[in-house]
Amino acid sequence: MKSIIHIATVLLAAVMAAPHAFAADNGDGKDLDVKEIVIEHLGDSYWWHIGKFGDKEVNIALPVIVRGDNGEWHCFSSGHLYDGASYEGFSIAGDGKYKGKIVETLADGSTDRPFDLSVTKTTAGLLLNSLITILLILCAARWYRSHKSRESAPGGFTGMMEMVIDYLVEDLIKPCAGPQWRRFAPYLLTVFFFILVNNLMGLIPFFPGGVNVSGNIAITFVLALASFIAINLFGSKEYWKEIFWPDVPAWLKVPVPIIPLIEFVGIFTKPFALMIRLFSNMMAGHAVILCLVCVIFATSAMGAAINSSMTVVSVLFNIFMNCLELLVAFLQAYVFSMLSAVFIGLAQEGNETKLPAGDKQEIK
Repeated sequence: MKSIIHIATVLLAAVMAAPHAFAADNGDGKDLDVKEIVIEHLGDSYWWHIGKFGDKEVNIALPVIVRGDNGEWHCFSSGHLYDGASYEGFSIAGDGKYKGKIVETLADGSTDRPFDLSVTKTTAGLLLNSLITILLILCAARWYRSHKSRESAPGGFTGMMEMVIDYLVEDLIKPCAGPQWRRFAPYLLTVFFFILVNNLMGLIPFFPGGVNVSGNIAITFVLALASFIAINLFGSKEYWKEIFWPDVPAWLKVPVPIIPLIEFVGIFTKPFALMIRLFSNMMAGHAVILCLVCVIFATSAMGAAINSSMTVVSVLFNIFMNCLELLVAFLQAYVFSMLSAVFIGLAQEGNETKLPAGDKQEIK
């Protein structure tokens, strides 16, 4: 109970102090643009915003790597582009179709989008979360390398990791991925922990957290693409037979391949569903929390009584939403891994006869 009260007090203090930052962003006398604030916080940028201390904005400049119109590569710090500044002919567009992106000013005065390989905030967050995931796995593996005899059971962090991995293998990967589950277990475990770390790091409201990596459609696309490859590249002959020549009445296959066409489209809709589910759930959770915070500043002109009451309501709802997002962080990692395992298992139909006798006995 004391910890809950402490968390509520910290959040209330943070929220009450935040109007100064929002006022600076919107200007005196201007209406609060909630949509702009939410999009700005959920979107990507060329620097990592740490916070505002007094009148000073603290940001971490990230590398800008672009290829100009003349074919030359340019590499410099994004700090040169603060406050709409231009450097080596490049700047960040303030409006138009390239708003928020780096553009190059050409000789005729027009602007064009260069080939951009810059390290953005999402990229930096992705690299950081990947490093954290690797360190978590290596720290757990280090105990087993130093205790090969297994005379004692692991405890602490290693024991927790063993419990989680054992649960995933026994209750998710084995039942869903099929008889050849050992081939896919490393991928499925990696996906689970990688998504989980990304989700949890995105909930931390201060550096080095706060980057909504899982809420970026490009990240979830790559994860879905990896599952798509695992499903179809190692699919059995029976799996492909059921797609192009399923066991249905002949008039559903020839002369118009109705069912084969539906099955073929299903190859792509399965990973597409994985991509959209993870992306939409994580982005929506962050957007709701930001909107709840904005309620405080949207009611600031309605009087002290209304603003104070809405502040308390907003803080309570934010505590609830953050607790819910903790559950969603675990749930989305589990669901993505489970559905990937299910789709992989369906693609392994007919591969039972290829198993060694020992593996068959273990599955039984």
